[in-house]
Amino acid sequence: MTFYLEPVRLTRIEADVHRIMYRSTDRVGTPIAVTGMVITPRTPWLGAGERPIIGYAPGTQGLGDHCAPTRQAAMGTEYEGLFLAGLVLRGYGIAMTDYQGLGTPGVHTYMNRVVQGTAVLDSIRAAQRLPEAGLPDSGPVAVSGYSQGGGASAAAAELHPAYAPELDVRGAVAGAVPADLVKVGVNIDGGLYVAFLGYALAGLAAGYDLDLTTMLNERGKQVLGEVEKYCTIEAVARYALTRSADLTVDGRPFTDHLAERPDLQKVADEQIIGRLKPSVPLLVNHSRLDDVIPFKVGRKLAADWCDLGANVRFSPNLGPTHVGGAVADQPEIYLWLESRFARVPALSNCWNALLP
Repeated sequence: MTFYLEPVRLTRIEADVHRIMYRSTDRVGTPIAVTGMVITPRTPWLGAGERPIIGYAPGTQGLGDHCAPTRQAAMGTEYEGLFLAGLVLRGYGIAMTDYQGLGTPGVHTYMNRVVQGTAVLDSIRAAQRLPEAGLPDSGPVAVSGYSQGGGASAAAAELHPAYAPELDVRGAVAGAVPADLVKVGVNIDGGLYVAFLGYALAGLAAGYDLDLTTMLNERGKQVLGEVEKYCTIEAVARYALTRSADLTVDGRPFTDHLAERPDLQKVADEQIIGRLKPSVPLLVNHSRLDDVIPFKVGRKLAADWCDLGANVRFSPNLGPTHVGGAVADQPEIYLWLESRFARVPALSNCWNALLP
């Protein structure tokens, strides 16, 4: 399961840390190599039962190998490091994936629902089978993530019953989930975060072997080629306020082309989250003030899962912007995870997902 092992040191975290390469599968089930990181606290686990493992799904980092979350963490530049430190302080082991193509050959398959979900589940399997980590090989686990990571965590929760039924998953935290990429794309086109639209196009094109060049003008081809080189902060700064209509041959935005390209429409449709019923309790967080992923997208996901009969706690907040929403989520996430591992019954509040 684990092919590569490298001890590393993280700043601000008192734990034993190993970067790993492990086996996962792509969207059609072909085995692939994925890199990741396993973190084991040096303090003893004081809770009931065995030490839990959190399968942590990182948010958007970029498409280049140097953007991989494990590399950023090793350099002390991982922006989710403080939240990870909070999980470690609570005694949880962490299995964090780099996803397909970040640290391994090929383009990162950004926003590919199936690949992101399987990468998270297989990172937990790898952590359980890594002797050096000293983590339980069949103990309780949970998955958690925000933004891209929220989508990966949500996908992992949906895929878990069929793909990794042996895992004792106690719950899944899915924050600001990009459950409908078309609606997210319309929202960010021409805004500060339009680079994420470029990431999605490049990542999905790589994962599905799509040719997008016929709809792009020369500037569009240049941007799509360049965006693969830059990590999140630099990409956001470089392409802020770019309109996708200025990158296409016919001057129409990317999303307008979906109706004319069944291949693109099919790919976008396959990324929708909320059509499969997770078998574990779910915490869905989203800020009403999110400027990247529309609040209505997160609320619809919660409602869709509720309609399928899932146990959902939908928790809106008022964190300013997409980033602020992530910070506002954290206290509730810590408490919710603690309750799941303590086997406190998870109380659904599906009525909340139906409120305006």
